[in-house]
Amino acid sequence: MRTTGLVALVLVLPLLAGCGGKDYCATVRARQSQLGSISDAGSPTGALQALPILEELEAKAPDDVHHDYQLVVSRIEALQSALDRAGVDPTSYDPAHPPAGLSSADRRQLRDAAAHLAASDTVQALAAVQQEVLDVCHTPLEV
Repeated sequence: MRTTGLVALVLVLPLLAGCGGKDYCATVRARQSQLGSISDAGSPTGALQALPILEELEAKAPDDVHHDYQLVVSRIEALQSALDRAGVDPTSYDPAHPPAGLSSADRRQLRDAAAHLAASDTVQALAAVQQEVLDVCHTPLEV
């Protein structure tokens, strides 16, 4: 009986390691206030401000939600890249009144990146990340 328990423990430990360890949950807890402040501010640049935190969490994410983090992070990075290529300040950019001299190609890339970030698959991925944090770490992603 004792051997069976030991074998079960040896088989289960690697699975638990892939489900979000203490390091992941510690990082969530260390960053959740910061994410909450970003979210509460309601800034249109909130996603860009949250990017470094989400990248950090992605690096430590459990296997079952890593793809969701990857999707969210890649969509925010795509928007940041489009803003950088266009030379646009995200805090003052207004798509209804783009800066003079902004090419139609840059406007299109900005519009497409923003649309992808707001797309339903990105929203679903973020919801999966939030649920995973609740399930694994027993705390919300942001406070």
